[in-house]
Amino acid sequence: MNKLQNELLNDIDDRQEELIELVKKLVRFQTPSPPARNTKEAQDFMAEQLMNLGADVDQWEVYPGDPNVVGTFKGTNPNKHKSLIVNGHIDVAEVDEEEQGWNTDPFTPSVKNDRLYGRGTADMKAGLAGALFVIKLLKEKGIELPGDLIFQSVVGEEVGEAGTLECCERGYTADGAVVVDTSDLHIQGQGGVITGWVTVKSPKTYHDAVRRDMVHAGGGLHAASAIEKMVKMIEGLKELEQYWAVTKSFPGFPAGMNTINPAVIEGGRHAAFVADECKLWITVHFYPDENHDDIAKEVEDHLLKVADGDPWLRDHPPIFTWGGKSMIEDKGEIFPSLALDEEGQIVQTLKSAHTNVLKTGPQVSMSPTVTDGGWLGNAGIPTIIYGPGDLHNAHGINESVSIPQLIDFTKVMMTFIYEWCHEKRKDDKDEI
Repeated sequence: MNKLQNELLNDIDDRQEELIELVKKLVRFQTPSPPARNTKEAQDFMAEQLMNLGADVDQWEVYPGDPNVVGTFKGTNPNKHKSLIVNGHIDVAEVDEEEQGWNTDPFTPSVKNDRLYGRGTADMKAGLAGALFVIKLLKEKGIELPGDLIFQSVVGEEVGEAGTLECCERGYTADGAVVVDTSDLHIQGQGGVITGWVTVKSPKTYHDAVRRDMVHAGGGLHAASAIEKMVKMIEGLKELEQYWAVTKSFPGFPAGMNTINPAVIEGGRHAAFVADECKLWITVHFYPDENHDDIAKEVEDHLLKVADGDPWLRDHPPIFTWGGKSMIEDKGEIFPSLALDEEGQIVQTLKSAHTNVLKTGPQVSMSPTVTDGGWLGNAGIPTIIYGPGDLHNAHGINESVSIPQLIDFTKVMMTFIYEWCHEKRKDDKDEI
């Protein structure tokens, strides 16, 4: 670490109150999702900050009232040096009107016992603020990075609206990416999640008075209640979940993390009718060495075999709808998994930065939840998750982040960004 880098780290110590005030500013923007459609003011602020620091700013609406913001800082020698995406989401978890136990208003930040309280502090406005503060200090020192630095403040992560996917589809890419989401300063990859709807549907609707004809000997009516048949589908999902638990595993995950959750059920139309349709909304977690398309097919194949063992379901097999771009708009989401290459250059560079700053090596682990990191990895960008805050506080009542950890994170990010964007690319024939 050179003299200039040490000066920058000292600046973070000297100006930590300024950093804390920046986190507070972000927390005061009320951006819970759901209901969403409320991030424009916060994103206008982020765009203004990035513009004032000299970035080329791209801002566009993902949904009405919810724009993405990307600030690109062009490097002085981008053809020879590595580029980096720093990514984080500006939306925060919802606050239920009936939620009890907050000591203060969730969007009025406060400090107590070296912790900063408020909705979004742990997940993940502290991470966004720390990364933005690094750029501010670099610019104030007149430091120009050789490689491109791309700062993404995205929307929709809390409800699977994939603002990060939009960034990828818009053409943003880099030699590496760090998602500054909640990881307790662990370097992490993640499994993936896909949601889907399983629908059992009768071609005809029957009055409940004819139920006897479909359930008793000699009734003669080959029909069924869609709700009762969905019970078989739920039992089949449980069997598949148990099968996966004993046949699949992945380093860094406790056994049985690949779950199938029957989350929501909808069925029937009226007490005077036999249920002619039943829909089940499921959430499926899978491991980093799997992808959502293959997992969806495994679920479908298993349930179709279950259906084949039932005379009515054999003729009226379940219907499947998978994924989606919004839990709000179309009741569906996908978070791709993110495998972690511990020998990869981005992991090694961040490990070195963490160790040099904090004088202890970081834990390398797999996140038990999901982030937008999967979209960046899915786009072929070597990606890691690394941020302040822990999952015990994320989404919780009296959500908070440790101020010392926020300071540590900002120092590590300063070192990491500086060093990564100074790394030279390999020859074109070599792998990046």
